[in-house]
Amino acid sequence: MNNIIFEHPLNEKMRTWLRLEFLLKQINTHCHLNENNALLFFHALSELLEIIERSDVRGELIKEIESQKQKLISWMNIDGVDKDLISDLILRFDSFLVKFNATARLGQSLKDDRFITSIRQRLTIPGGCCSFDLPFFYLWLKLSQETRNLQVRNWLQQLSLLDEALSSCMQLIRQLGEFKKYHCSNNFFQETNGEINLIRVRVSLDKNVYPQVSGHMLRYSIRFLPLETCENTTHDSIEFELACC
Repeated sequence: MNNIIFEHPLNEKMRTWLRLEFLLKQINTHCHLNENNALLFFHALSELLEIIERSDVRGELIKEIESQKQKLISWMNIDGVDKDLISDLILRFDSFLVKFNATARLGQSLKDDRFITSIRQRLTIPGGCCSFDLPFFYLWLKLSQETRNLQVRNWLQQLSLLDEALSSCMQLIRQLGEFKKYHCSNNFFQETNGEINLIRVRVSLDKNVYPQVSGHMLRYSIRFLPLETCENTTHDSIEFELACC
């Protein structure tokens, strides 16, 4: 059976992290720049830098890393756990903390880069990245692929700490939530739960429905809505799986 997993944040921190995760994926997908995908790369990069500029991403990640590290340390006393794996994770988190403490502001060199800044200023203008708007950019796109790749790698290096730390934190958060089966009538489900950051909803693609979530960390509701372009999506009862992370 083909399933799709929808993720919904239940606080502002998780909302920011999911957006950063999404943008980092776009950046890494389009990092081999050419004339067809270059603007996709810079759009994602610009939006990521904007989030970093207006959110305390560094501070929130440091808190999360320290919290997860303490959980891992407490797990070391549980019989049957993979202590080597936990030790490796603790060392990785220690490494992240050292690097974060040595970094005053995330992505600062990218914000100060005149080349990137000039492109970012035109991205908000409809059609503002034509060749007559950014002649230096179109000249750069004619350089050899090796030359462009080298510069892009240097840019991505400035985001590597954010990428690796966020990926590690999100992986552990997701693993804390175990999928359990539920079913709802009238396409509606409501739950009161302990303090959670993220819910993950897994539903069959055959249902042609998506979840609309409202609520907060302690109480939330899910309404399953049909995709407007699909027919025969009315269900008396919908079976789905839910993981609370």
